[in-house]
Amino acid sequence: MFWRMITKTLIRQKGKMLMIAFTVVLGVSLSTAMMNVMLGVGDKVNRELKVYGANITVRHKDAALMSDLYGQGVSDKFLHEDDVLKLKSIFWGFNILDFAPMLEGHAELAGAGDVSLLGTWPEKHAVLPTGEDLHTGLKSLRTWWEIDGEWLNEDENNSVMMGHLLASRNNIHVGDNITLAGKSFHVKAIFNDGGNSDEKILMTLPALQEIMNLPGKVSTIEVSALTTPDNDLARKAAQDPRSLSPEEYETWYCTAYVSAICHQIQEVIRDGVAKPVRQVAESEGTILNKTTLLMILITILSSIGSALAISNLITASVIERSQELGLLKALGAYNWHIALLVLVEVMLTGLAGGVVGYFLGIGFAQIIGQTVFGSYIEIARMVILIVAVILFFVTLFGSIPAIRYLMALKPTEVLHGK
Repeated sequence: MFWRMITKTLIRQKGKMLMIAFTVVLGVSLSTAMMNVMLGVGDKVNRELKVYGANITVRHKDAALMSDLYGQGVSDKFLHEDDVLKLKSIFWGFNILDFAPMLEGHAELAGAGDVSLLGTWPEKHAVLPTGEDLHTGLKSLRTWWEIDGEWLNEDENNSVMMGHLLASRNNIHVGDNITLAGKSFHVKAIFNDGGNSDEKILMTLPALQEIMNLPGKVSTIEVSALTTPDNDLARKAAQDPRSLSPEEYETWYCTAYVSAICHQIQEVIRDGVAKPVRQVAESEGTILNKTTLLMILITILSSIGSALAISNLITASVIERSQELGLLKALGAYNWHIALLVLVEVMLTGLAGGVVGYFLGIGFAQIIGQTVFGSYIEIARMVILIVAVILFFVTLFGSIPAIRYLMALKPTEVLHGK
């Protein structure tokens, strides 16, 4: 009898039930899309922010100390080039996207005097012991550079790229040959960095190591890594990892905090000190937190909107059926019987709308992923449970005004048309 009454009500009130289902579809689809994007957006936002350069720098511990104390830019302490590829061997090696070793120096440019030189890996291809095919270099870290010409290849030791300020001051153009430290180099490109590098000459690392007579040495390593925004544990560890309890240390070490990645880098780079570039690292965490907060707010607001719409529709439906429900009360039905009847009707309608809304939300998430990040959003299974809980409470709270109306309903009044 109970289910027969529900079936007949759903058929008789199909217009309002379809409106309730449509409201649920809109709310659930938006919530599903936002939560899937929120859970899958972290790495994608970080990858988007990598266009602004490295977020970790590695220097020799003595050079870093002298720089902190006296602001010296050039030191006679160097790192080892053969340690650089070990960056991919740390616990969070897969989170390290790009890196490039740097060697700074000076030499005489014919007709221009002493100039600053920067040796690096413009591009680097290698196969790691794990079998991973590595492609990295400064080209991946300086995506904002304006290039007139072409980037150096990793084996072009007789070519250079010139900063545009240095080139314009000395009337040097792409295709010219220059004499540097008594050796001829071909100018393959002129770059515009918008910073101090515009006064420098960029060349391959082996070429500058030969000029400086520093085989196998590098000054710094720039690293671009995917990181997790800092919290109290990360900030405590950044001060002194030894202050952590064993449980805290394990949690910190196994989470991609920038301080944890820096700590692991120091474990594989001899005499190296890794420090985050705070402007970049903190901006990434701030943007990611604000993006997550925005997704949560949209989900909450859409749920509130759905609850209000459902409340109006259910109340209107109950008012239309007041004589029917009053008759049930007159025949001996308790308030909770009638409330259960209405709730089951609404829950079944909401369930149907929720299933449709979930799959529609997955489609919306993929559209957002392709439009904003150029890739698909990974579907999180836990969203199903979250959506189910949201749907239950939205439907429940949306039904409260109608249930209150039912509780106050007097059979004698409604049956007499009052």
